Amino acid sequence: MLAEEVDRIAVETGFAGVVSVDRRGTVQFAKAYGLAHRGYQVANTLDTRFAIASGTKGLTALTVMSLVDEGALELGTTARSVLGADLPLIDDAVTVEHLLGHRSGIGEFYEEEDLDGDELPYLLPVGPHELVNTEDYVRILDGHPQKSPPDTEFSYCNGGYVVLALIAERVSGTPFHDLVRERVCLPAGMTSTDFLRTDEPGPRTAVGYIGERTNIFHLPIRGNGDGGVYSTAADFTAFWSALYKGAIVPPDRVGSMTRPRSEYDEKLHYGLGFWLPVGTKNVMLEGYDAGVSFRSTHEPESGLTYTVIANDSEGAWPMTRRLSEILD
Repeated sequence: MLAEEVDRIAVETGFAGVVSVDRRGTVQFAKAYGLAHRGYQVANTLDTRFAIASGTKGLTALTVMSLVDEGALELGTTARSVLGADLPLIDDAVTVEHLLGHRSGIGEFYEEEDLDGDELPYLLPVGPHELVNTEDYVRILDGHPQKSPPDTEFSYCNGGYVVLALIAERVSGTPFHDLVRERVCLPAGMTSTDFLRTDEPGPRTAVGYIGERTNIFHLPIRGNGDGGVYSTAADFTAFWSALYKGAIVPPDRVGSMTRPRSEYDEKLHYGLGFWLPVGTKNVMLEGYDAGVSFRSTHEPESGLTYTVIANDSEGAWPMTRRLSEILD
């Protein structure tokens, strides 16, 4: 039934991407559909790397938590104590924990609104080629007043996760992209996961599409704390297993990060870097951007993981909805 349903939805929606279902490392279903590059007619395969947009936030949160665990940071460390005079509009009381939980109240540089349609209404505030390294983001993070006092409400904020990357980089003295690779990807066995440049996609990498056009003008050349990692469905199978075995941060830290901290709506709560569907024991990472849709869901007790990853903005959602009906 599972294979038939996935195939049916793929045909009905023109799905291009990968669907993977496994339980405790045993693959129950895995299949690639559609094209990684339409112009050259390159097919997606199971080891194609796709952008995961905000799925990156979970990796950022774990990178930061690893620094907390070793004492380089505390959850109560204020952003101001690391930023100094930079980004003066961030409230002096904003902490690492507030940023991790989207409770900082800081202003947003990159709004994710009205993303439907072939022509997205937004562009980055600077040219995509100007955003390569973490410090490049300082000038576009600046100039956005606080929306609310710290820790008064949940307000999803891409900028907050770039600020976390900036804090991690400055405290550790190591470039943020290297931190994620060393502290999350390597211990998790995510051998195909990295911050790729959109102008140097490399082999077995899917191009993202907005309608008939690519998304290259809508995303930074190289992503950062809020998004921009490329990965595979198999790497996320490895990720969840490693996470709950304590290979990235100790199990008590995992428990703290996957405990509900805020209510997003009646269906979703949020921890520190992870979405928590209400009424289940699932933990979820999700990404949505121009030419990108991704969701990976894990149930720790049963070991069930299902991942849908696609190279357009809407492709993953019909598939994930049906999988959740069948598997949850």
